[in-house]
Amino acid sequence: MGTEELVREDIRIHVANIGGIDRTETEVSPGVTVLAGRNATNRTSLLQAVMAALGSDSVSLKGDADEGRVELTIGDSTYTRTLTRENGTIATSGDPYLDDATVADLFAFLLESNDARRAVARGEDLRDLIMRPIDTDAIRAEIGELEDERRRLDDRLDDLDALEGDLPDLEAERKRLDSQIADKRDELEEKEAELDAADRDVDETREEKAELEDTLDELRRTRSDLDDVRYSIDTHEESVAALRDERADLEADYDELPDAPAGERNELDHDIERLRERESDLESELSELQSIIGFNEDMLDGEELGRLDGLGETRDESDGSVTDQLVADETVTCWTCGSDVDTDQIEATLDRLRDLRQETLSEVNAVREELDDLVAERNALEEKQQQREQLERRLDRIEDELDDHEATLENLADERDALTDAIEELEADVEQRESDEYTELLDLHKEANQLEFELGRLESDREEVAEEIADIEERLEERDELEDRRGEIQRDLEDRRTRIERIETEAIEEFNGHMETVLGLLDYGNIERIWIERTEETVREGRRTVDKSVFELHVVRTTQSGTAYEDTIDHLSESEREVTGLVFALAGYLVHDLHETVPVMLLDSLEAVDSERIATLVEYFAEYADYLAVALLPEDAAALDDDYERVTEI
Repeated sequence: MGTEELVREDIRIHVANIGGIDRTETEVSPGVTVLAGRNATNRTSLLQAVMAALGSDSVSLKGDADEGRVELTIGDSTYTRTLTRENGTIATSGDPYLDDATVADLFAFLLESNDARRAVARGEDLRDLIMRPIDTDAIRAEIGELEDERRRLDDRLDDLDALEGDLPDLEAERKRLDSQIADKRDELEEKEAELDAADRDVDETREEKAELEDTLDELRRTRSDLDDVRYSIDTHEESVAALRDERADLEADYDELPDAPAGERNELDHDIERLRERESDLESELSELQSIIGFNEDMLDGEELGRLDGLGETRDESDGSVTDQLVADETVTCWTCGSDVDTDQIEATLDRLRDLRQETLSEVNAVREELDDLVAERNALEEKQQQREQLERRLDRIEDELDDHEATLENLADERDALTDAIEELEADVEQRESDEYTELLDLHKEANQLEFELGRLESDREEVAEEIADIEERLEERDELEDRRGEIQRDLEDRRTRIERIETEAIEEFNGHMETVLGLLDYGNIERIWIERTEETVREGRRTVDKSVFELHVVRTTQSGTAYEDTIDHLSESEREVTGLVFALAGYLVHDLHETVPVMLLDSLEAVDSERIATLVEYFAEYADYLAVALLPEDAAALDDDYERVTEI
């Protein structure tokens, strides 16, 4: 469904056994929807249910259920997601709105555990986060393929340039042959005129003349055959020389290519398999951590907390002291061991789990980088081995061709000797027929025969040159098409090479622009500016050392006297850090065009920001998302526009 169709429709949601929700259904209209209520009223669980229907896996199943389901209907289209508990893990199935919700999880579903929000708060590398949805390996592979095609086109264009450079010489050769052919025809006409005159002066019988003519014709044909054989011998000898030169070059290339030892290849295969298994194990750990974190977040926020706290209410509340009651308000019943613990202690445990999730994700990325390096190294070995095998096959073909040429040369040499003997016999026969009165006539016939032979050879050479010129001109006709294609490839290359830089630049511009606007709207006292600068630093990626872009976050404050100075993100208040993280997520939302594919944005856990600023933020974010659902406490929700749709019962 396109965004244009979606924004005209209400969204109907049916939820069962998601987070802390037993069963509920609600409807969301285009614009802002406020989920107003106290903690433990399943507001976050409802947002997670929407995430699940849209395709996210960052969702938890209700603690006492083995299966949960979400159904989201937009107009005539319905999207479903089912969560099933299997061997301690949560499996998902169904037909969600998105096939892959990775980008939406980063920049549209802005709950408390959202990576974009937490990356700003922790001072993590924002560039890696904004580029995470971009498959840089695929871009590099495309660049390699385009460079190979451009190289092939350049070779073909160079060949055409060389052929075009041959044209002037070939044209001159054809002109020279035309001139020689014309001269040779004139000579032949003069010689035939002399023959006619000599024929009239010689009185001979028709039979004698016919026999002599037959002998001379046969002598002319035999000489022509001998010349053809000699020409073939020259051609084959040139081919043999060319093949021997090519063989020497190929043998040199072959010697320069080292043979890939089987042990090295086996070691690479083993390392690749080991890393793939490690990657799979880490991804399983990451999935389990996500499920655990999501479950515990829901337990803190949803109805399950209320139910478990109810287990401790069997005591007579009137028997407790005031101090006991105050302590009870700050504790909950642990859902793993059943004892009373401080809420802050559970939050601290959750933070450690989130840190562990981030460390595991970093390790996954490191393993993937090392795996990519090893696969590339193995591919390079395979390519060298393929080159060796190709050279071996070509050398074998050259040997076969040399054998064929040498065998042909032997046959041609025998044919040449036979023709030479035949010519000697025919010349002897002509000599026997000669007499004093026929000597001049016979000489004229020999000269005419030689002229006809030379004329035939010139005409044959001229035909070969003309064919070569026509072939070159035909091939040159494809140059415009090749140049057009090369231009397309060059533009594609520039697009691929600058794509990553364009995304980085656009992300920085979006963040800096929106951050400046939001700071102006929220009026945070002495904060003059918060902005991102792109810098370069040298880092190790697996076995390589590369230059990598880094997003450096700057905070500029002003003193009461108006003096500006640079501060760090660590010194921002919790409210300021939350706003900065939200604006960074908005920048990612726009840079990755999520407003075109995921017109739903979800906000939660804004308690660190005061009510008036929350109202301003919601109004600002609503300009960029067709559907904006935000979970707020009642006192914060009261500051928002009364026209916004509100959901108070879940």
